[in-house]
Amino acid sequence: MYRRYRVPSAWREASRLQREMNRLFDDYHPARMRRASGYPALNVWANAEGLRVTAEVPGVSPEDIDISVVGETLTLSGTRKPDEVAEDVRYHRQERGCGDFTRSIQLPFPVNVEQVDATFIDGILEIVMPRAEEDKPRKIAVKTA
Repeated sequence: MYRRYRVPSAWREASRLQREMNRLFDDYHPARMRRASGYPALNVWANAEGLRVTAEVPGVSPEDIDISVVGETLTLSGTRKPDEVAEDVRYHRQERGCGDFTRSIQLPFPVNVEQVDATFIDGILEIVMPRAEEDKPRKIAVKTA
């Protein structure tokens, strides 16, 4: 024979209240207080000749972007300026962040810094980095005796 226990209504109410509080805290993430860890979003392609990196930076002027390669680390930094709105306007929804950003990634191999090329079209930054000559794979001929 087993006994069935009823959960007291006060516990049910406390559990419901905790779920509601968790939902409120999960939903409350104002853009001005949140910094995206992965901004700007990047894609990186590599082959034997070098690397190609694309970054999504809509709303950022090319003059506000700095690119640096030190060793095997690529760093993108810049500023996304806030939207200009009239003083009597109040935001209904604000999801696009603004302010300074920095993103660094480790490159899979050394690149020739002198030949790095960057282009900016329609909010997409493309960086082409040729592989350093001393790091390119070399085919070794096998000699017979």
